[in-house]
Amino acid sequence: MVNPDADNLLLQKVDEIYNWLDLQISIHSDLAGICDACGRCCNFESFDHRLFVTTPEVMYLSAKLGGKIIKLMTTSQCPYQTDGKCTVYKFRFAGCRIFCCKADKDFQSSLSESAIKKFKSLCTEFQIPYRYTNLATVLNASP
Repeated sequence: MVNPDADNLLLQKVDEIYNWLDLQISIHSDLAGICDACGRCCNFESFDHRLFVTTPEVMYLSAKLGGKIIKLMTTSQCPYQTDGKCTVYKFRFAGCRIFCCKADKDFQSSLSESAIKKFKSLCTEFQIPYRYTNLATVLNASP
């Protein structure tokens, strides 16, 4: 995006989606599960899952990191996990917010679908291409 006002509005709207997700997880804590912050799920291959992210989320993370170069993902471990801790926790993706290894899978699926619809809507509103892509693909394709 080129328009700074539009950029700021997009970031604000991504914040709103993340706040909405955090609220849903809080309200439905019995279904959302309690995360032990063990970090095992951040090693996607060993945990046998993938993290998919949307275009607005990647734009948001990049902006929040001050436009720094997105880290390459050279292993199955999320490159933003250091010493077992998430270094971008405040700005983490929707999938990171939603997924808990102790959660109800139907709740997670429903919440994910709702979030995806919200991100698709942002793409339409801001006329940016919608992509829902594996994190490794996104990080390793960044210039």
